Amino acid sequence: MKKQLHPGAKWSFRFRTYFAFLFLSFFFGWFLAPISMILFGIIGKSIAAAVITFIIMSFFYLILAIVVGEIYARMAYNRWFYEFTEHQLRMERGIIWKKYSNLPYERVQNVDITRGILARMLGFSSVHIQTAGFSYAANGRGMGSEGHIPAVTMHEAEQIREFLMKKISHNGRKQGL
Repeated sequence: MKKQLHPGAKWSFRFRTYFAFLFLSFFFGWFLAPISMILFGIIGKSIAAAVITFIIMSFFYLILAIVVGEIYARMAYNRWFYEFTEHQLRMERGIIWKKYSNLPYERVQNVDITRGILARMLGFSSVHIQTAGFSYAANGRGMGSEGHIPAVTMHEAEQIREFLMKKISHNGRKQGL
């Protein structure tokens, strides 16, 4: 049965969008502010008109960031599923481009649980399932994990770790060296 993420994941998705908009505002702000002031005919008229135009544009940009952040959070949350089958972990995620991942239990080597500040406040954990032959650190924090479940309850994260560790030890006894 497919499971959905913890509802607190919506906040994580929102903040990711807000930080992207914050970065874009600094990056594009240097180019768009002078152009918009020229288009509105502000330059040369008065400083007060330029400040008012800047405040109004900033207000609309903030509203746009909040609306896009909310839409992205809801869509990302509603399209992120994971399922533990008999032989593998299946994950499905993505808004525009869907990504389907199958992670066989035989390849699992380690299971890490992380709880950041936001996760602790909202009561969820992230599960990182590390596999054989996968050392790519896509998130830039040195934690390369092929299986990543970004938000589950703390209790469920412990259950996932116990379940996978039993699968690892069960498979390890059958193989031998």
